[in-house]
Amino acid sequence: MNNIIILTPHPDDETLGCGGTILRHKQSGDKVCWLIVTKMGKKFDSLKKEKRSKEITQVKNMYGFDEVYQLDFEAGNLDVLPLGSIINEISDVFNRFEPNIVYLPYRSDIHSDHRIVFDATVACTKWFRYPFVKRVLVYETLSETDFTINPDANYFHPNVFVDISSFIEKKIEIMSIYESELADHPFPRSIRAIKSLAYLRGSASGYEAAEAFMLLKERF
Repeated sequence: MNNIIILTPHPDDETLGCGGTILRHKQSGDKVCWLIVTKMGKKFDSLKKEKRSKEITQVKNMYGFDEVYQLDFEAGNLDVLPLGSIINEISDVFNRFEPNIVYLPYRSDIHSDHRIVFDATVACTKWFRYPFVKRVLVYETLSETDFTINPDANYFHPNVFVDISSFIEKKIEIMSIYESELADHPFPRSIRAIKSLAYLRGSASGYEAAEAFMLLKERF
């Protein structure tokens, strides 16, 4: 059994990036922790915040997460905070949960929150401070990873593929909990787009449907 941690700048990143993989980990008996780095800020009213809280609870139950943490940082504001304060909060969770496998967002995603979560998380994977971390992978997020237009970015080149053929429909069911994040095709977070990406990654790896990752570090 492994301890798995999923780092998400915002709720829904976990499902878009590795929903099927999470379900596989749970089926295999792994212990899975969901770390949500941000929350809705002051610009959102209490009804929207309450709805998001209910969505998080539903998603937690659908995946069967063993632990869920939500940090107190406002979404969209990570770039104005000292990186050290974000590292310290993530570090606290790492030391409590002691993850063996870490999933985090891709650094070149167009959303600054994703870049900062990546930078803060990799600081928590140094072997001499976090010896329990054995494997670090980054996931792709529709409308974030594929929308970057920075000509200097190192675009997402997956080298790990996970067969989610048996889990694609459950992934879609869980994503549908986030009603405000989905819209009809050609919106990038549409059911058709999610399935299309899974089938594309599947065709690259010999599966009906797959999720793709970049392996950054592995220690045996």
